[in-house]
Amino acid sequence: MSIATPPVTDDYAWLRDPGYPEVTDKAVLAHLEAENAWFKSRMDERQPVIDGLFKEMRARIKEADKSVPQKDGNWLYWIEFEDGAEYKEWWRRPVGAPDDGSADELILDEVALAEGKEYFRLGAIAVSADGTKLAWSVDDNGSERFTARIKVIATGEVLPDEIPGTLSGLIWVKNDTGLVYSLANENWRTDNARLHWIGQPLESDVELYHEDDEGFRVGAALSANEKWLIISTGDHETGEVRLVPADDPLATPLLVKRRQKGVEYDVDERDGVLYIHANDTHENFRLATAPLDNPGEWSTLIEGTDDFYLTGFELFRDFYVVEGRVRGLDRIELRYYDDPTRVQPIAFPEASYEASLGDNPEWDMQVLRVGYESMVSPASVYDYDVAAQSLTLLKVQEIPSGYDASLYETARLEIAARDGTMVPVSVVWRKDRAAGGPLHLYGYGAYGIAIGPGFSTTRLSLVDRGFAYAIAHIRGGDDLGRAWYKAGKLEARTNTFKDFVDVAKGLIERGFTQAGKISISGGSAGGELMGAVINSDPDLWGAVVAHVPFVDVLNTMLDEDLPLTPGEWPEWGNPIEDKAAFELIQSYSPYDQIRAQAYPPLMVTAGLNDPRVTYWEPAKWVARLREAKTDTNELILKTNMGAGHGGKSGRFESLKETAEEFAFILWQLGVPA
Repeated sequence: MSIATPPVTDDYAWLRDPGYPEVTDKAVLAHLEAENAWFKSRMDERQPVIDGLFKEMRARIKEADKSVPQKDGNWLYWIEFEDGAEYKEWWRRPVGAPDDGSADELILDEVALAEGKEYFRLGAIAVSADGTKLAWSVDDNGSERFTARIKVIATGEVLPDEIPGTLSGLIWVKNDTGLVYSLANENWRTDNARLHWIGQPLESDVELYHEDDEGFRVGAALSANEKWLIISTGDHETGEVRLVPADDPLATPLLVKRRQKGVEYDVDERDGVLYIHANDTHENFRLATAPLDNPGEWSTLIEGTDDFYLTGFELFRDFYVVEGRVRGLDRIELRYYDDPTRVQPIAFPEASYEASLGDNPEWDMQVLRVGYESMVSPASVYDYDVAAQSLTLLKVQEIPSGYDASLYETARLEIAARDGTMVPVSVVWRKDRAAGGPLHLYGYGAYGIAIGPGFSTTRLSLVDRGFAYAIAHIRGGDDLGRAWYKAGKLEARTNTFKDFVDVAKGLIERGFTQAGKISISGGSAGGELMGAVINSDPDLWGAVVAHVPFVDVLNTMLDEDLPLTPGEWPEWGNPIEDKAAFELIQSYSPYDQIRAQAYPPLMVTAGLNDPRVTYWEPAKWVARLREAKTDTNELILKTNMGAGHGGKSGRFESLKETAEEFAFILWQLGVPA
């Protein structure tokens, strides 16, 4: 069904190659190459600054680095980076073997796999239960369609099995004779869960589940006790789960509860009892249980509340762990099967931080791996002894060029939005910073994704040059719970943009900075945020960086053939069937709201192979801005011709793009490099 609305005028629709995802149209390629040439011509004079920033960013990274080994079955597993390496090596050694390198076994070498490739990204990696085989998947062009392979670890023999086009994890089942995966269909949607028998041709693979709703996506995982294959399907607001015995993946799936619009849930199992994390009785989720033989009858174990946003849980043999947030700060609690009233929170030292469970792969865990960081504290790895209720520090992120946390100060503020809502803001700055200096403001505000107050080594390149760095925890994320997310989506979407602007004005009022001295950045949906706020309040910003920005919202939501569109309607609205959604999206869509006015300096990035935000969105946006804007400020677009949504791959290559971004910001704000 369509709605009675005027057609959308789009003078730059020709920038969408009709053969996409293949881009071969000569006029389109010539346009992108001309923009890249203009980007290069404007940034070439900044190259010494870029090189200097890259050098200092790289100097903060420990080049030869190693993760803390973790036990899984009969092996200890870890990853390593060698000096100068862009990619990881994956290692293991037998439990009890000497830590002298003599028993170490390299199970996957990303460096070798990436050799000669412009782009490389490891998708999934999974060791078989018996420890003899390894499955992994690779994307070598940024399209996010991964090819899965399998090898025998002891000999290095790569088996003939090859599964192209995956977009999922890889799950070993049936005593390691089968591998469960999901294919991306022609519209880059995972509408299936499939079983591949090791050694058999792809034609014999079995579809375990197919999803008919084009807005839903399918994924698979193992239960914590590894007895069940969990097949989940859902969109941004509704979910449904089926269970299949991992040792009998062709058995009839057990449906936990039929989908109900607006209800999301996920499931695990222990001793014949299902544990269900669901938002059916409270938007901040509850934890419920149900007998395996009557999976739809849910009884509350932990009530949902306004105060505690229950984001997830993990089952272990003797206890379970719930994770969530209280007033926006992470909280980890141990709970016990035999005593529902016993709550054992893990205490952390700072007032504002990020904390989460790390890799805890075994069913019988008595010591939990935990990660921790804050805006001034580098990432740290702890072991938490469950019986002793004590944390032991195992590793702190090392910064070879030096870092003194005592030089910095951080605060968590609350700033009133125009409707009176108090918006949290995390800020870090050097103690010797002059008041009213430059400030960088980052935001995202979509999909219920929280942006935590974590640590960043690259951020120091701005902070050490007199910037304050602020994260606006705006509505649209779920930083303060599910209601915070709902207050920034669908008909409430413009709250996200208003919050960001009001945070900026509040920081000015508090003396942190001045109008025109604020640089801002965001990517993807955060790029949409950038586009909206430069339309509404262009004079606030001194420099803007929009990475792979989702700026052509209306045209994208009107095109149900695009990969993401049907699954995105619960987030943005369906303008095909809903006139009000059409009018609202049109009222804020950055591409549609460009007007004849002065715009701040703007740097934009895109990826030719990006399946999430297609390359033509930023290309069209920049073209229309060039036509409409009345200023002479910089407007530059860089399209990565061999990459996708995440930009360049590799730990150092990606730093070069951050160095470009920061060089642009310093240039436009007139801050000495």
